[in-house]
Amino acid sequence: MNSENEKPLKGLGLRDGKEKSTLGPVSRTGRDLGVSSHSRAKVYSNTKATLALAKASFRSIIRSPSAVVFTLAFPLIFILVFGFLGGGGTHIDVGISPKSDLNNPIIPMLEKTGMIRLVKGKSQADFDKLLEKGNVDAMIEIQKRPASVAYSVNVVYTSASKDKGGILKSVLNNLFFDKTLKPNVAEIRESTVTGREYKTIDFILPGQLGFSLLSTGVFGTAFVFLSLRQTLVIKRFFATPVKRSSIVIGEGVARIGFALIGAVFIILIGHFFFGFTLVHGVITVVNMLILSTLGIIVFMGFGFIISGIAKNESMVPPISNIVTLPQFLLSGTFFSIEAFPSWLQPICRVLPLTYLNDAMRKVAFEGAGIWDVRMQVLILIIWGIGIYAIAVKVFKWE
Repeated sequence: MNSENEKPLKGLGLRDGKEKSTLGPVSRTGRDLGVSSHSRAKVYSNTKATLALAKASFRSIIRSPSAVVFTLAFPLIFILVFGFLGGGGTHIDVGISPKSDLNNPIIPMLEKTGMIRLVKGKSQADFDKLLEKGNVDAMIEIQKRPASVAYSVNVVYTSASKDKGGILKSVLNNLFFDKTLKPNVAEIRESTVTGREYKTIDFILPGQLGFSLLSTGVFGTAFVFLSLRQTLVIKRFFATPVKRSSIVIGEGVARIGFALIGAVFIILIGHFFFGFTLVHGVITVVNMLILSTLGIIVFMGFGFIISGIAKNESMVPPISNIVTLPQFLLSGTFFSIEAFPSWLQPICRVLPLTYLNDAMRKVAFEGAGIWDVRMQVLILIIWGIGIYAIAVKVFKWE
């Protein structure tokens, strides 16, 4: 068996074995190991090998403290913190109706408050949708009047953001009826539209689910394959009929299964304990799991690349952090990317986690289907194709 010219029998589970169509003399290797002609003719099942590898890998994952911490513990801690904090905020997003007269002193007065963020340049239909979803807290239409009152301010609130609507009402009253201002600057007319309440947990939970998927895909994959290569486990696999694809698929299935179990756990905790919105119930959960599967597959590609370029285990954490930290901070995981400076937002919109988080929120809170978030899905697929093209070039088996 130590000779390169010797070709072992395929039935022995050795690589590059060739099966003879006729039964000739049994080699010394076959006789010594007691291999019969029946066992030599038996076809090896790579499907069973893949499932066996997946099962063994899954057991290894659930016994790994780091995997449990990154996939479940960290996201749950953040969910608990933000869930108990509630939905309070210090900024109020106010839309300026396209029908408004923009050449007026009212808008500069609103901007100077520091609390009100004005949203401009959208159509009336866009503002109606934003109000219903609670993405803006109110809409203001400002019209010049020829009468004694210079301007008419029509404020439309949304029941989806009652707390901020109350704050805005107080700000407007103090602003327009301040004794230092002329009493005839403007008159206020108010109304309210009905919308679904947008809670803090509705923003935080999808981001934490993305956090979990990214951590599992990058750190888990990088450490596992580097360890398998360094401990020569993969080399031992090559002495069997197990295909290389079976090794990768088996590890991938185990990691996807573990990630989906974690996703279900996070979603259920958020829904039943903190009122996380699932517009269509079970259908919404299924759609979120489909997105989670796509996300973990894409993020595993980063792990393959890191395991290929890292020379030892001490190099995996810093390289992985270079990949994950910018996405944790800039992809809308903890707060909206709209809060970043305008020059930084294009960078935020390039990262794959941004599109996964965005798709998750649309599916969960707005009730969108997979087809409705096809743009986000397409960008994730493009990221996946690019990442795996690089992974094929740099991944090392030995």
